[in-house]
Amino acid sequence: MFNRNEKKMLRFSDFLSGEYARDYIHQDTPYAEQIERSAKLIREADYVLIGAGAGMSTAAGAEYGGKFFEENFAEFQQVYGKGPYMQDMYSAGFYPFPDQESKWGYWAHQALLAGADLDVTPLHKTLLEALKGKKLFLLSTNADHQFEKAGMPVEQIFQTQGSYRLIQCRRGCHNKTYDAVELFRQMEQARRHAKIPSELVPRCPVCGGEMAMNLRVDDHFVEDENWHAAEERFSRFLSACRDGKTVLLELGVGFNTPTIIRFPFEKLARQHENISLVRLSRSKAVVPASLGERAVGINADMAQSITDIADILRARDRGAQ
Repeated sequence: MFNRNEKKMLRFSDFLSGEYARDYIHQDTPYAEQIERSAKLIREADYVLIGAGAGMSTAAGAEYGGKFFEENFAEFQQVYGKGPYMQDMYSAGFYPFPDQESKWGYWAHQALLAGADLDVTPLHKTLLEALKGKKLFLLSTNADHQFEKAGMPVEQIFQTQGSYRLIQCRRGCHNKTYDAVELFRQMEQARRHAKIPSELVPRCPVCGGEMAMNLRVDDHFVEDENWHAAEERFSRFLSACRDGKTVLLELGVGFNTPTIIRFPFEKLARQHENISLVRLSRSKAVVPASLGERAVGINADMAQSITDIADILRARDRGAQ
């Protein structure tokens, strides 16, 4: 029988927000006190919802530009020059490649380096170890699967912007993605002068058209069966957070796509007094002043901040035994 008092489930679409806080502040609390406060909020929480952006992978050791790009993408810089695109993996992804052989010559290389073969998980493992015993879920705009590699169950992960493992019809003609890691390895082996052989160019099995990475860059992004299953699990976790003390642990989220994690986290904390926000960033950890003691914004080396918080949590756990 329908229960009129039953709370409505919070869906992902309800969670998203484009409304930014108009009372941002840089907290002037000493770093050590901020670390202690963050650890206390986490220790007392029943639920921890992690929101991870590109800054988390960078803090863990992932590199996307600079010397790393120069060394690992020299072949592409020789072919396409060192103009505004071939500076880092983000910019290079928008290069107007002349043909499919060139496009996949590049993307197979990036998909392996930034996804399938990337392993910068020690910091992720440190964090997950410190959060043992908490009801956990991860919402991430990253496509690199680092939390999964660190041991977090895939059932607790919603990687909403896609995956470096998957490809899809470029036009999104059907609702399915395809694991392409082995194909990427074949492309990597066969690539010459930044191009792959034509026979390795993937074609959509339905319409016969071009394929693309399953990364959210336009309206053709495919949200497949696994994406929707993860969205459903996220919605259930989100709804459960209203019934206990919850910490929104935001890691390395800037203002590139703030409507997915940053703004929604602020909205959720504003709406529920049992929910606190811990925001870690090297330079963008401003927090809404209206949240008062329920918000901690730490502008510092995020790897160090995570390690320091984890050390306190582990020490308190040992002391309680």
